Order: sequence, then C-alpha cells, then structure tokens
Amino acid sequence: MRILMDEHNIKWDDAWAITSKVMAYTNHTLLPEALERWPVWLFRKLLPRVLDIIYEINARFLAEVARRWPGDIERQRRMSLIEEGYEQQVRMAYLAIVGSISVNGVAALHSDLLKQGLFLDFYELWPEKFNNKTNGVTQRRWLASCNPGLNKLITDTVGPSWVTQLDDLRKLIPYADDAKFRAKWRQIKQDNKVRLATLVEADCGVVFNTNALFDVQVKRIHEYKRQLLNILHVIHLYDRIKRGDTDNWTPRCVLIGGKSAPGYYMAKVIIKLVNNVAKVLNNDPEVGDKLKMAFLPNYRVTAMEIIAPGSDLSEQISTAGKEASGTGNMKFMMNGAVTIGTLDGANIEIREECGDENFFLFGLTAQEVEARRSNYDPWAIINGDADISRVMHLLESAHFNQFEQGIFDPVLNSLTSPHDPWLTIADLRAYFDAQKRVDKAYQDQELWTRMSIVNTATSGKFSTDRTMLEYNAEIWKLKQLPEMPLI
Repeated sequence: MRILMDEHNIKWDDAWAITSKVMAYTNHTLLPEALERWPVWLFRKLLPRVLDIIYEINARFLAEVARRWPGDIERQRRMSLIEEGYEQQVRMAYLAIVGSISVNGVAALHSDLLKQGLFLDFYELWPEKFNNKTNGVTQRRWLASCNPGLNKLITDTVGPSWVTQLDDLRKLIPYADDAKFRAKWRQIKQDNKVRLATLVEADCGVVFNTNALFDVQVKRIHEYKRQLLNILHVIHLYDRIKRGDTDNWTPRCVLIGGKSAPGYYMAKVIIKLVNNVAKVLNNDPEVGDKLKMAFLPNYRVTAMEIIAPGSDLSEQISTAGKEASGTGNMKFMMNGAVTIGTLDGANIEIREECGDENFFLFGLTAQEVEARRSNYDPWAIINGDADISRVMHLLESAHFNQFEQGIFDPVLNSLTSPHDPWLTIADLRAYFDAQKRVDKAYQDQELWTRMSIVNTATSGKFSTDRTMLEYNAEIWKLKQLPEMPLI
C-alpha cells in the first residue's frame, strides 16, 4: 500500500484492490503465542507511515465488521488489527487475513481448527477466503537423493516415473507380498541403519545395535511435541529391565534430536533430561543392548538425510490439535518408517493413505483434548496405574539427577499440574500400550517389512509437487510452463 500510494501516486481504493488480490496468507501454527504482535510504539518509531496505513486499513475493516454485525462491539474488539491493553499491539496475523485474497492451513485438521477457533470471526465474515493446502516434501531430496539404495530398488521394480509422479509409488503395493522383494527391502533398511548408527556413534558417543528397533523422534524441542512422552516411555522400559520384566523383549535404540529456542527454558530442561536418562541406562551393564538412548546435538538437514532412511519407527506424538502439519512425518514415511502417532496435523492424512493397520495410533483426539481440560487430574491417573507410578517415582526420587537436586522439578510440576496444556499424563497409558503393539509387530520381521513397504508406497500425496499444483490451481492461478527435458 505504501509503495503504490507514495511512490506511484495510486489512490487508496485502487491500491487496496491491487494489494488485497496480490497477497495470500499461509498460516503455519495453531499456537496463539506464535502469532506475531508488534508493539505500536515500535511501529511508530521505526515505520510511522506504515502504521498510519495500518490504522486506515483497520478503520475501514471495522466499518465492514460493523455493517455485517451492527452493534456487536465485542466482536469489533476481538477482530481489530490493534489489540488494546497495557501496551497496544498490531496483530500481524489479522492484518495478513484482512489484506489477503486467500487464507490456508497446512493440513486438513489444521485448516479446520483455524476456522473453528483461532480465526473463527474472520471465517464467519469471509468463508470463501479459507482453504487447505496440506504440506509436502520433495521426493527428489527426501527419497531419491538421500536413500540411493531404495531409489535403485524402486526404480528397478516399477520404473523411474515416481521421481516426478510420486503417486506412481503405489505400484509397489503388490510387491509387499513378495518375499524376495521384502528381503531386498529389509537389507537396504539394514544398510541404512548401519549408516545411522555410525552417525550416532560419531556425534553422540553411543553405540546402537543395528538389529534393534530404531525408534526416532527428531524435531524442534517443544512441550506440545511431547518429547517428554517419549522419555517417560524410555524410563518405563528401563524400569521393566531393572525389575526383570524382559520376557519376549524387543531391543530398542531411541534417538531424540532437535533444537530449543534460545529463551525456551523448559525445552532446555527437556534436553537435559534426555541426556541424563541416556547416561544412566547406557552405562548400566544390566540394561546392555536391550535399550540404548542418545540425544543428537545439532540436528540438521544433512543429519536428517541419514536419519530418515535408517529409522524403523517415526515418533509423531504431539498433543492432538497443536501440530499444524509436520513434514518430518512425511520424510520418515517416504523412507519406509512406520509411524506411532496421535490424530494430529498431517498424521491423520498419513494414516488415511497407509491404512490403520500400518500406523500405530494412540491418544485423545483434538475434541477429546478440549473436553478433558475441565476435569483433568494427572495424580489420579498416576496413582491408578502401577507402571506410570513407578516411572514418576524414579523421576521424583532424583534417580536421574542424584547430584543435581531439583533440576527436573519444572518437568515434574508440569506433568502433574491439572492445568498442563499438553495433557502428557492423560495419553501416557495409551502410548505405553501402542508401544507394546510396536514391539510385537517388530518381532515379526516379515510383517514389519510389509508395513514399511506400504508406507513408502502410499506416500505419494505428500510430495511438494502436489502441494504446489494445488496452490497454483486454487490460489496463484498462474500458467504452468511445459516440463523442460533434463540436459
């Protein structure tokens, strides 16, 4: 608006008509605290002319709201681009909605929750603006390049067309029932696990048994992503080993990686807890190769190019209703990892594609999460479940922090609070039970390999090619250029 009016002398109405048809807004988070708010005083100091334009956009917008809902002052307050209070702030997400021709989320559930909650007022005003564009990842990097062994097997089996038409991976489905093909698939996975174990030993100093289940959770460290749920399960497995409950045991190597925001104290405490728990169990001869754990420092794209091909189990365990989409879940799926996850983000669509029998589902739904908040009593759950009670006792007794008293009190306080927004304890028993199903399935290597093949074969939807074509067809409306031959 500033450029059109101040530098090209275009009047307001024409400038706004151009601007609001050029802009499109993709939202990437359901967390209100992640939506930017800029203090008005800062705008006034740095960008006074832009602030004048924002005030005018807001005045005209609120007039439209008033015409639609006469006398509804509370709605005008909720929808205003300027948030009142101790310090006035510009609601940047609201500005993006008002100034855009299209607003989309990045997974079907995410887009629905935006319309039902975070942006409900705007959806009621402009329902035609809202749509969904499920995220994707590029198979050229996240399968063809990073997994050359699987690339060759797939291409030799069904041809090379999948590299540009990922849905062609579905041609692999019949081969899931071919024992010779499964053997080749399993060997490639084993080779990739050796490569991943080499990385873990180099970066973490921990030796992974490549015959064990490789259980991996790599993503930003955040309470809603629930690395804590994973850690509590590891402590549960450790407790079982120490009690001698190891009949029919499935060896497991757990890898957790990710970075914390610089000022996110709880995330750093969680990283510390992962490392402390890992140190205890990795140095216990009684545990041995039954269970290993490592925290990968400096999680990065080049590491993920080794991690995704070498993983057996993909941990996608966020509190339902909190993950916008996720893309790591797609990278794992493409490379034949099987997902354990909640009905959150793109997990829902992954499960729809691969089938319930090839996905380990657990936990409350987004609707159940919201209903549970009003009567959540984590202590009742802890006291009523012997396994969970033992896990919590090990934490409370400072078993993993004998010389650092109180360091994990913030974790304990969060887990046991009736106001814990992530409801970690509420999903813990269901998570333990789902992990038992994982153990049983992994013991049948023919079954597990079949599940792995089907996950890769049904990952076609999660290509960025499909995502971008949908953006273009429904939002950008640009003329598609003919495909150029590779030189």
